[in-house]
Amino acid sequence: MLDRPVSEFSKPTRRLPNQRWQIYPQKPEFAQKLAVLINVSPIISQLLINRGMETPEQAQAFLEPESLILPSPLEDFPDLAISLELLENAIASQTKIAICGDYDADGMTSTALLLRSLRTLGAQVDYAIPSRMHEGYGINKRIVEEFHSEGVGLILTVDNGISAFEPVARARELGLAVIITDHHDIPQKLPPANAILNPKLIAESSPYRGVAGVGVAYILAVSLAQQLGETKGLIQPMLALFTLGTIADLAPLTGVNRRWVKRGLQHLPKSNLAGIQALIQVGGVQARGEERAGGVGEQGSRGAGEEIANTSTSLSTSPKSKIQNPKSLKPEDIGFRLGPRINAIGRIGNPQTVIELLTTDDMGVALERAMQCEQINASRQEMCQQIEQEAIAYVEAEFVTSLQQDRVLIVVQPNWHHGVIGIVASRLVERYGVPVFIGTYEDGEHIRGSARSIPEFNVFEALEYCHDLLGKYGGHKAAGGFSLPAENLQGLRSRLIEFANQCLEPQHLKPLLKIDAEVNLDQINQQLYQQLNALHPCGMDNPDPVFWTANVQVVEQKIVGKGHIKLTIAQTIDNQDYRIKAIAWRWGDYFRLPPRVDVAYKLRENYFNGNTTIELELVGARLPIQIQQFFASSPIQSSTTFEYNQRQYTCGFYKNGIEAELRIKNSEGKVLAMQPGHIIGLLGTNRQNAKEVDISQPQYDSIIQAALQALSVKS
Repeated sequence: MLDRPVSEFSKPTRRLPNQRWQIYPQKPEFAQKLAVLINVSPIISQLLINRGMETPEQAQAFLEPESLILPSPLEDFPDLAISLELLENAIASQTKIAICGDYDADGMTSTALLLRSLRTLGAQVDYAIPSRMHEGYGINKRIVEEFHSEGVGLILTVDNGISAFEPVARARELGLAVIITDHHDIPQKLPPANAILNPKLIAESSPYRGVAGVGVAYILAVSLAQQLGETKGLIQPMLALFTLGTIADLAPLTGVNRRWVKRGLQHLPKSNLAGIQALIQVGGVQARGEERAGGVGEQGSRGAGEEIANTSTSLSTSPKSKIQNPKSLKPEDIGFRLGPRINAIGRIGNPQTVIELLTTDDMGVALERAMQCEQINASRQEMCQQIEQEAIAYVEAEFVTSLQQDRVLIVVQPNWHHGVIGIVASRLVERYGVPVFIGTYEDGEHIRGSARSIPEFNVFEALEYCHDLLGKYGGHKAAGGFSLPAENLQGLRSRLIEFANQCLEPQHLKPLLKIDAEVNLDQINQQLYQQLNALHPCGMDNPDPVFWTANVQVVEQKIVGKGHIKLTIAQTIDNQDYRIKAIAWRWGDYFRLPPRVDVAYKLRENYFNGNTTIELELVGARLPIQIQQFFASSPIQSSTTFEYNQRQYTCGFYKNGIEAELRIKNSEGKVLAMQPGHIIGLLGTNRQNAKEVDISQPQYDSIIQAALQALSVKS
C-alpha cells in the first residue's frame, strides 16, 4: 500500500481561496409570489429579497428608480438656500471663488463639475488641491492664506472640509466666506463655515442621504443653474461627471445615486465632454445595447436637474414593457477601466492632469491628458504588483504562522509609495482574511500608512484605541489612514493585536463571500443575463449577483496575463455535458485548481469577433461539500467495494500524516491515492515506484467520482 505522504510529491502554494461562504437563505414560495406580483422571474425576485425588498412596492421602486418622487433638495439640505445666495452674489459681483478639492476620483470629479458649471454660469473661479505627498487630505491653512493673497472672496470645498475647523476658522478671520460640501462623517465640532452641505447632516430617510462628494456638488450646481434659469447645456456634462465620480468612489448605488447613475451610464457613451470621450477611447471601453426592464431609455433623455426642482412630475413605465435602450455603459466599465485611470493620478501623479482632462473642450488636449492617465495607471499597476509581491513574501516569512493568534496584520517596509499601499492592503485582506495595516517610512523617523478591514473589525475604532501612539489618523469602519513616529511601531503592533483579539473570533478570519443563489450551468444563458439587467446598475449596497454551482469539473486551465487563471468548467446534467469558460483574476497562486470544485461567480459578457458569449468571473472556489464531508467525517480505514467499467475496485479513507487520504485499489494491486484539494495523485503498487498523475484527467476523475459515490452509499 502507498505509505509516504502525497504532499511530498505535490506542494501547491495555496490550494484554494480561504473563504467563508455565506449563502442567502432561499425563499422559493415568497420569491414565486413576488415574481408574479411584479412580473419578473423567480430568480430576480429572490435576488431582490436578498437585497432587503420585502414588499412589491419596495421592489417596484427599486426596479423603476424614475418612479421615485424626489423632495426638493432645498427641503432636505438646510444650508442649500444660503449656499445658493452666496454663489449668486459672488457671480453677480464677480467676486473670486476658489474651489478646494481632493486628490481622489470623487474629489477631482467634484472639482471639475463645479469648475465647469460655475464658469458656464459666469463666475470667476479657480481651484487648488492639496499635495498628497506633502500635505495630505483636506483644506489647510496654507491654501487658505494663498487664496486670501490672491483676492478670493468665497471658498468652496468639495469632498473635504467637514473636519477642517482651524483652516475654516482662519478663512473667516480673514474675511472669506466658506461653503463646505462634503460627505464624510460628522465630527463633534463643526467648522464655522457660512454654509455646510453634507448628506450625513440630513434625515436618514432622505433619498439624498447616500450621495458622495460629487453628488453634493451635482445637487449644488444643478440647483444654482435652475435658480439662475441657465440649465441649457449644463445638465448632461454634470451628469456624466456625477456618474464617473459616484461609481469610482464606491458610493452606494441606492436612492438618487441609483436613479442618476442609471441615466448617466446611458449618456456617457455619447457625452459631449471631450475628456469623457478621450477616457473611453484610451480605456478601450465599448458601449453596448441591451434590454432593461422599466423603460429607462425614455426617461433618460430628461434633464437630470428637472427632477430636483419639479417634484410634481413622476414618469414611470410599466415593468411589463421592455424597451431597447441606446448603447449604455455598465458600472464595471467605470469601476475597472475609467475610474482607475483617474484614481492613479491622485495616487502617484498630479491632479491637475485630471482637472484639465475633465474641463477642456479641446479633443487634442483631452487625448493628451487621457494618455497621461493611461501611462500613470500602468505605472501604478506595476507598483502595486511589486509591493504586493514584496508584502506577501514578508508576511509569509514573518507573520503567517501567528495570524490566527494575532488576528490582525501590520506590515511596514521602506521604499513603498504610500499612494498605492491602500490598494495592496485590500489585496492582503482578500488573501489572508484579517484586517491589514500597511505602512512605509516617509523618512527615518516617521511612518505613514493605510488600513483596510473585514466586516467584524472597525478600523476607525481601532485607530482611536491607539490614538496616543499615532500622529494624524482618520477613516471609517472599513478603511483608514494614519501616521506615527517610527519608534512607536512595536507599540502599535501590540495594541492592534490587543484590540483585534477583543472583537474578532477565529471563525471571522476568513474573507466573507456572500452568495445569492445556486444555479446549474444549463441555466446560464443570454436570457438569464438579460434578466439580471433589471438590477443594474450594481455596485455598493447593490452588489452584482453572485451565484454558485456545485461539484463542477475543471476540464481546462492555464495562466494568462499577470497571474490570472483562464479555465473551462463542465457539469453533467441528465447525461448531457454543459461547458462554460471562466476567468479568475489574480488567482495564479491557486493554480492548478483541483479537478472537482464548487465555484462561486458573477456573470459577464464577453465580446470577441462580433460574437457575444456569457462567461463566469470566479470569486470563490472550494472543495465540493461531499468531498469536504467525506474527508472530514469518514472513519479512517472505512472502505467499500464498487464496480466501474465492469471492473471491481476497493476504496477507502486512510490516515496519512495529518490528513485523510482517499485510496482506490484495482484487482491487480495498483493503488491511486489522493488528498483533498491536490491536483496531483500517486499511482503504483507502492510509494517507491509510484508515479505522479494529474487526477483532473477524465480517466482518473471519473473513477474518483465513482469511488466517492460508493462511499456515500455506504455511509
